[in-house]
Amino acid sequence: AGVVRVLGKPPRRGNDAIGYAPQHRNLEVDLALRARDVVGFGLDGNRWGPGLPSHKRNAIIDTALLEVDASAFADAPIGQLSGGEQQRLLIAQALLTNPRLLLLDEPLANLDISHEQEIVALVDKVCRSRNVAVMLVTHDINPLLPVVDRVLYMANGHTAIGTTNEVITSSTLTRLYGTPVEVIQALGRVFVVGAET
Repeated sequence: AGVVRVLGKPPRRGNDAIGYAPQHRNLEVDLALRARDVVGFGLDGNRWGPGLPSHKRNAIIDTALLEVDASAFADAPIGQLSGGEQQRLLIAQALLTNPRLLLLDEPLANLDISHEQEIVALVDKVCRSRNVAVMLVTHDINPLLPVVDRVLYMANGHTAIGTTNEVITSSTLTRLYGTPVEVIQALGRVFVVGAET
C-alpha cells in the first residue's frame, strides 16, 4: 500500500496545475473549426457559467499560439493542418492554465521526422522556459533521448526508472523485454534497436 500524490497533494478532478495534450487524431479535412477555436476549448471547454471577456480570452489564446509557434495558422481550418501543426495546438491548449505538470500522450505519434524534431524541440523549450515538469508516453524513445532527464521505462510488466544513462542500456532493456536489445551510440546520439538473435 502507498499514497498517491500529484504535485504534493492528493489527486483530484479538474486540477488546473495539470495540462494534458491527448494523442493526436486525424481530423476531417472539411472540419470548420479554426485552430484558435480548438486552443480556446482549453479555456472554456470545462467551465460552467459565464466565460472570460472576449478580449481577455483572445489575448490568452494568442499568447499560447505564439509560444508554440502556431500564430501563422491560427485562423486556418483545423482539418487542413498537418499532424505536427495540430500537435502544436494541443500543446497550446494544455498550456492555457499555466500548469506545473504537462502530460503528453504520444506527442510524436504519426509525425514525420521533421515534425517529430520540431515537437521535441518545442516540448523541451516549454519545459525549460516555464520550469514545468513534463511526463509523456511514447512508443519511440529515440527522438526524445537528447532532451529527457529521467525515464520510467515499462515493458512486459517490468519497469526501470532512472536517468537515461541508467535505464537506456542494452542490459536493462534486454531484461525488460526478455529479448536482446541493443543500445547504440553514434554521432553523439543514442539509438535503441532490436538485436538479432
